Order: sequence, then structure tokens, then C-alpha cells
Amino acid sequence: MEINIPEVRAELAAAFDVYERALVKNDVTALDALFLNSAETIRYGGAENLYGYNQIATFRAARSPIGLARRLERTVITTYGREFGVASTLFRRETAPGRVGRQMQTWVKTPAGWKVAAAHVSIIPDPEI
Repeated sequence: MEINIPEVRAELAAAFDVYERALVKNDVTALDALFLNSAETIRYGGAENLYGYNQIATFRAARSPIGLARRLERTVITTYGREFGVASTLFRRETAPGRVGRQMQTWVKTPAGWKVAAAHVSIIPDPEI
């Protein structure tokens, strides 16, 4: 298996960028389109455990659009072969001083493009303070 085939990694990086722009704009339609529409899709959030595409979509539709702006740090995107990859990043929000967020996404390439199959988001006290 090849790791980080340049064109595959570039595709996933582009999909991750689309996700990030949609997230901070609270573009629910775009976010829903980026998640794998499957009962097996999972999203663990800061205060919720969501199982299946429908639970994730319901959560997104109800979430407040306030305070979603953030600054990414140490983003690492790694692809394995041509149809699987992981995106990991740290993030900071002005609304959460002294804390750092962590996000990991498992992406799979489908005929409709790259989709998030599993995601984990958590926020911890900033270890650098």
C-alpha cells in the first residue's frame, strides 16, 4: 500500500478544505454532503455521540451557527492507497481561551467523492499554557 500518493493526498486535502469552509459558515447542506450517508457513519463530539448519518444530520441542523470560527494548527492529512485517508488537526477558538480542540476524521473515497465515515471532536485544556 502506498502512503500519500501526491494526487490522492491533494484530493483529500481539497475535500478537507471544503469541509472547513462549510463548518465555519455553518453550511449544513455542504456538511451533510461531505458525510458518508450510512448507518455506520459515526461522529463523537464534545458533548454527543452520534451513530449513523441521520443522527449526525439532525445534530447539524439544530446546532447554533454562533461561534464556529476557528484557527487550525498542525493539520496532518495522510492517505493510504487511493480510497482511504485520515485528517487530523488542532483548532483554537477565541470563544474558548485556554483550550485547544482536536479533530480527527476518517475519509473514504466513494463514486461521489471523498466522504467522512468517522469523526471525533474534543476540546481539552491547552497543554501549552
